[in-house]
Amino acid sequence: MLDPAFLQTLYLTFKLAFITTFILFFIGVFLAYLLSFVRFPFKTILQSFISLPLILPPSVLGFYLLVTFSANSFLGQVLKEYFNLSLVFSFEGLVFASLIFSLPFMVNPLQSAFSSINPNLLDASYSLGKGKIYTLFRVILPNSKAGIFSACAMSFAHTVGEFGVVMMIGGHKQGETLVASIAIYDELEILNYNLAHQYAFILFIFSFLVLFSLYFVNKKMSFQ
Repeated sequence: MLDPAFLQTLYLTFKLAFITTFILFFIGVFLAYLLSFVRFPFKTILQSFISLPLILPPSVLGFYLLVTFSANSFLGQVLKEYFNLSLVFSFEGLVFASLIFSLPFMVNPLQSAFSSINPNLLDASYSLGKGKIYTLFRVILPNSKAGIFSACAMSFAHTVGEFGVVMMIGGHKQGETLVASIAIYDELEILNYNLAHQYAFILFIFSFLVLFSLYFVNKKMSFQ
């Protein structure tokens, strides 16, 4: 029989990934549309900030989030006093950190998909008097299915496997911030290799299935 704490940690891990991916989808669609179809100053700066987590060490982002939202910081005190919210060592903090660190995994595939859409389809929609919102939902998104699937799958998987940021902003609180990647580290510290292997094996299989699904779906859609 599986340990309830083990199941709770896995549940928390996938709950975090689901919430993060769900929120990121709407943020990602907005940013990808902005970067693909709208001309505005400092677009390169915005794109650089979005992609920064791809090369920024997770500990750096985690450190600055920890300092920015700690109980002694201005923002931390404001959030606690006016919203009764603490982003340090809490599940809400994990979600916020995951949104930032997984952002490029959502935005970049969506932007690539949006940019590859035939401009004639957009021109046809606009020439028929359809607005930008209509064109987004009836033309752009339906023609970006592979990109949407890739963005959501990669964002979900990246959130599941993230270690550095969630370690620094979340810690090890069982049932609240202890996710599978942190649990592996904790079990290794106490030489509990059996339980560490269980966590690691599940994450390994999950990662493989995500990649397999991505290649399978993209290959299938390329023949349609």
